[in-house]
Amino acid sequence: MKIEKVFNNNVVQVLGINNEEIIVMGKGLGFQKKPGDEVNQDLIEKRFILQNTDTDMVGELSRVYVDLDSEEIDLVLEIIHQGQEKLGQTFDISLYIALADHLHYTIQRTREGLTLQNPLAWEVRKFYPEEFQLGKDTIELVKEKMKLQLADDEAASIALHFINAQKDGGLLEKNRLISKIVSDILEIVRLHFGEVRDEESISYNRFITHVQYFAQRVANGLVQGKNDAFLYEQVKENYPHAFACTEKIKSYVESAYNFAMSRDEQVYLTIHIQRLETSQ
Repeated sequence: MKIEKVFNNNVVQVLGINNEEIIVMGKGLGFQKKPGDEVNQDLIEKRFILQNTDTDMVGELSRVYVDLDSEEIDLVLEIIHQGQEKLGQTFDISLYIALADHLHYTIQRTREGLTLQNPLAWEVRKFYPEEFQLGKDTIELVKEKMKLQLADDEAASIALHFINAQKDGGLLEKNRLISKIVSDILEIVRLHFGEVRDEESISYNRFITHVQYFAQRVANGLVQGKNDAFLYEQVKENYPHAFACTEKIKSYVESAYNFAMSRDEQVYLTIHIQRLETSQ
């Protein structure tokens, strides 16, 4: 295979045996190479056959990888290799671009003493444990290879790249919807009470579990429970503050998702929220 373009020492574009354009990656592939030279196929670690629609991707790849040193490229290849093994997924060129770009600037910011918080860190940790673990593994890998300690929130940021890159779009979209519903409900509760202080308590974890299942029912349009008037009136009278909070949640799911919360559903949600309030 002859080299068409050298991006840097580790990434080149070559012409395949059927004249197809291919991006290949590997340590030292482009070292002291120029267009027209033969590529050393023993050094190839990853290859992407380009389609007609990949023109923009090639431009992005060139923009991102021209700034990366070999150590950073090795990190990207190792991180994605681990991700493919743990998630059982094969990722296309877009992840190699997005993750490399993110990692490069994260390393730069960290060296300059700048860190960014990820507002989705809690949700990612709860709903995408495998991807979050990949993020944590990446932090350890950077620490080991580059002697640099990234911020804890970077685990979620890196996990999000793997979440967004996965192929099962239908399932992923449903998971995103469920995650959004849970996040919105938590925000309603936080705003209603001012704060939820003890997020490590048993009551809080039971509440989260209940909200997760409730969010699944909302996402699937599955209304459960009856409309037990006695229990409904009891919790309304005995737990007015918690009940007022569930009224806000009820209005939210009705207006945003056209979901009619049953009275039983509101009763159980009120009880969980009341336990949160009394456990603080």
